[in-house]
Amino acid sequence: MGPERIMAVRHGESEANLAHRRAGETPLVYERGDDEVTVTALGRAQAAALGRLLAALPASEAPELVWCSPYLRALDTWKIAQEVWGAGPLPVTVDERLRDQEAGAFAPLNLAAIRERHPEELARREAAGAYAYRPPGGESLGDVVVRLRGFVDDLDRRAAGRRVLIVAHDSVVLALRHVLDGRPDAELAAVLEFAPVLNASVSVWRAGGELVLFNDVAHLTS
Repeated sequence: MGPERIMAVRHGESEANLAHRRAGETPLVYERGDDEVTVTALGRAQAAALGRLLAALPASEAPELVWCSPYLRALDTWKIAQEVWGAGPLPVTVDERLRDQEAGAFAPLNLAAIRERHPEELARREAAGAYAYRPPGGESLGDVVVRLRGFVDDLDRRAAGRRVLIVAHDSVVLALRHVLDGRPDAELAAVLEFAPVLNASVSVWRAGGELVLFNDVAHLTS
């Protein structure tokens, strides 16, 4: 049967997002661990806007259950959104399978730094394709799909007939779209046309994996 409704949200702007944006094409080594990074002032404002969106939903669409990435930026996004929403306590499950795509040895580096230090890896990425490339010690987008497929199978049992909110990361939302679309993994590259998934964007599916909304940020400007 599966959930009646799934709303998936990317976390608000993180400190790492800001550092990478400011660096631009300048090589960057960002030393903080991926799971330690929280949201910026803009990210907090985005999370608050998400809370107002949740508060404005009709009761028939409001989430009943929450699943969240274990990473701090996702947890903080949910905490702020819940406070602004003002709803009572909701059951929250923190699930490791909702963590961001692991960059392995390249986690501290932006693309410019990888190009400067490891040009051979960029050539390997180009040859494999962005969806199939697995950095040393890290994951490909295909690896994320594998764990998301297991997550969705569990969600079908644990949240059957319920309305679910997922707070996670861009790679997770992309992988979720691929899984819920029911497309074969041979077509995984096609999901990259929907990237990037924006900070604090909202994507919604009805029962049966029917896509209603994807990567929407109208609530951030209203």
